[in-house]
Amino acid sequence: MTSEWTRKGATLSDKSARQEFSLSQEEIEAAIRGGKLQYRVNSAHGNPYLRLLRGEVEALVRKKSGKQHLHTKKLEKELADLTKEARKLKARLKVIEKRRAELQEELGG
Repeated sequence: MTSEWTRKGATLSDKSARQEFSLSQEEIEAAIRGGKLQYRVNSAHGNPYLRLLRGEVEALVRKKSGKQHLHTKKLEKELADLTKEARKLKARLKVIEKRRAELQEELGG
């Protein structure tokens, strides 16, 4: 059985929790002190941050703001992720089409 801490997508940073679920740092810290959130301290490029379990953060938001609020936040996150991915794909397609046109021109076609 894999640990929840190592499963892909099962954790998020305190910054992501604030952005994604509209939580304040104070709410996160209070939930940690109250035993509602487990955390691990990580660092990226020498900058420390808290790693939280997504399921526990979602349970906290569900209790604080209701099931519908959590559902809305999840949908907003998915929409933002899809929009970002579409932007990347459009940029990649533009590069591919440019190169394709160059090759066709070089081949005399």
